[in-house]
Parts: sequence; C-alpha cells; structure tokens
Amino acid sequence: MEKINYKIFLTKIVQKFKLEGFQRKFTPLYREVDTFPLSKINFFNSKKNDKVTSANLKIWCTNDYLNMSHNPDVINEMISVIKRVGTGSGGTRNISGTTPYHETLEKTIAEFHKKDDAIVFTSAYGANQTSIWTLCKSMENICVFSDQLNHASLIQGIKNSGSECKIFKHNDLAHLEKLLLDTDISRPKLIIFESLYSMDGTITEVHKYAALAKKYNALTYLDEVHAVGLYGENGRGVAAHFGASHDIDIINGTLAKAFGQIGGYIVAEKYIINYLRSFAPGFIFTTSIMPSVAAAATKSISIVAKANDKRKYIKDQADYLRNKLRINRIPFINSDSHIVPVMAYDSDLSRIYSQELLERFKIYVQPIFYPTVPKGEARLRITITPKHSKQDIDDLIESLKQVVRFEKKVDDSASVMHQNKALSI
Repeated sequence: MEKINYKIFLTKIVQKFKLEGFQRKFTPLYREVDTFPLSKINFFNSKKNDKVTSANLKIWCTNDYLNMSHNPDVINEMISVIKRVGTGSGGTRNISGTTPYHETLEKTIAEFHKKDDAIVFTSAYGANQTSIWTLCKSMENICVFSDQLNHASLIQGIKNSGSECKIFKHNDLAHLEKLLLDTDISRPKLIIFESLYSMDGTITEVHKYAALAKKYNALTYLDEVHAVGLYGENGRGVAAHFGASHDIDIINGTLAKAFGQIGGYIVAEKYIINYLRSFAPGFIFTTSIMPSVAAAATKSISIVAKANDKRKYIKDQADYLRNKLRINRIPFINSDSHIVPVMAYDSDLSRIYSQELLERFKIYVQPIFYPTVPKGEARLRITITPKHSKQDIDDLIESLKQVVRFEKKVDDSASVMHQNKALSI
C-alpha cells in the first residue's frame, strides 16, 4: 500500500476549497482609539494593481459593540495591573494562574447575571466546547436538542460528547416540543440554543424555551455571547429582558464583544459551576487569562451595566439603518437587533461588494460566506457602535446603492427584505 503524502493530501483539500470560492483573506488594520471608526489599513487595489495605504478607512464590522476596548478607564485599569503583576498569569488556575483579579471577575460576572456562581475560560468558544462535552459525558444516555443555526462551538461540544443530538428548526418551538415529546421523559435532556444569532440578528423568546424545558424535565444551555451588554436590564442579556435568567440553568457569555476584552464564562447554580471546575478539561489544563485582562473586564462590566444611553443609541441607529435599506430596496435580513446583514447571496458577489466598498468608498466590511453561513446566503454583516454617527450611516447607504447588484428577483411584497423569523425586543 502506498504511503500517504500528507502535504499533497492537505494541499488538495485547501485548493478545492479555494476553487469553490470559500477561502478567506484576512485584512490587517488598526482600530485606533482616537479615530475609530476611521482606521489605517494596507490593502491591494485590484484596479491600480498596487498596494494602497488608507488613513480614512471607515470600519463597519467590529464585534467591540460598545467600544469598551477603547474606554480610557478600562485601558488605565489594564495598564496599572500590568505594571504591578506583569503580562502573564503564570499558569493554569489549579497551579499558579489564579489571582485576586480572577476571583473578583468571577464574582462580578455572577452578580451581573444574578446567578450563584461563575467560571471564566480563555474564550467563549472554549467555554462552550468543554462545558457541553463535560456535562454530557457525565450523564449516560443524555439526549441533546440543538437549534439548527447554533454556533460552531456549541456544535463541536455536542459532537465531542458523542451524545445523541436532535436538531430543531431555527427558533421553532413547535418543532422542538415535538422532538421532546418523542423522547423518553426519563432520559437526561439538554436544550442548547442562543439568545441572539449573530449572522442573522434573530432574537429568541428565551422564556418559552425555559417553560418547555421545565415541562419535559430538560436542562437549558443558553449562549448569550452577542447579547450580553446590549439587551435586558443593565445589559444582562435577552434572558433578563424576558425575565427568564433564573429559569435558564446555564448561560454562556463572552468578555470579548460588548465588554471589549478576551475570554468567556459560564454562570449557573453552584453545583454546576463546582462540577465544571472539577472536571472540565478546557478549564483545568489551560493557562488562565492574564490578570490585567481580568481586571479590565471587571472594570468594563461595571461601566457597561450603567450604559443605558449607549444601548438606546445603538438600537435607534440600527433601526435608522434598516429603514434606509428598506427605502433604497437593498436586500437585508430584518430583525430588531444591533446586527444588520446586507445580503449578497453569492459568495463571489459578497467579496466583490466588500472589495468595491473598500477601493471606491474607503469602507471596510468583511464578506461573510460558507461555512460561516449556508451556501447561497453570503452577506455583509454590519454592526453599529456608539462611535458611528447618523452621517456615517447615510454615507454607507449611498455607497451600498452604488455597489449592490440586484441580480435576484425582488419581491415588492417582502419590501426586498430577506425573510427570516425575527422578534422585536
């Protein structure tokens, strides 16, 4: 038998991926504190066949939703802790990587969500993957119920556990209940879903999922990564908005989006957190986040909890953007969230949109296509921050009007909006 040539084998897979039009290209840029959303970037101008440096590029695709990575109090907190204890944590939490900054952060997160306890991970992806795997492995014959649009980290955690998984249609409570009804009531069950789906901007009626879980004796696992800081009382998330936080068993959140830092966490009752601290490999065997990051995140949470004016500003500006898109018949996914996806449908077309916006109008928004979204659902994912003005939105609309192609048939009755089940909040 001929020996496998690993280089050829893997290179062929990448080449096929590239030929299908799905290979990504990363654009390095500076998100400067003093000028954001204006930025500097080096990019290749296809028309001039030359590399161009732009000092007036406007960014429209950040996940730093509240610009907290630029907040001077947060920055100063991080710098002061670095000067005191250095840049690294020193190890895993069970060796030498636990500091008072980590403990304070976990206490702050638990209080923020009004939950018993919290556990911090190096990323929200890692928190999802290892927590789901660890919980499912502990319960023999557990059945998992997963929304079809769940994030890759949730899916990977389920796959790693080897548990049976029943997939329900996106935000379809009737389908979920049918699957629950068809499952033995005595089996351990875990319902995994998100409160805000980041690629479509759709929002979930969390309280109704909690009611179903109680009816069929299932645990609930809610990913609030794109919602914490932006929705609900003091920014505690969509579950808090619906008054359902206390009914959700496990909430996953991130420090890397609305809080502007890095890391992820789980909040739950003490018995669940104690179990994860004791058995989750992705927590036990990983170097902890830097003490300076923990301190900066704690400071950020305290500021975000009081940022009602910024939350309202973002909502109002997102509504304004959607209305302008509607008036100008530019296809988009309708919702009431801060995420506004402008549809290109075709992956090549989404890249063309992105490139033309960059070269002609100095607007930076990355194309989103398969495998992040299904084939045929490529888009530009636009997010508004407190530093984006109404004039910025008007400029963006004028640019999109000159870039977007209308190759797909427009349905007037649909107001050229991509139809998707969405919930106002």
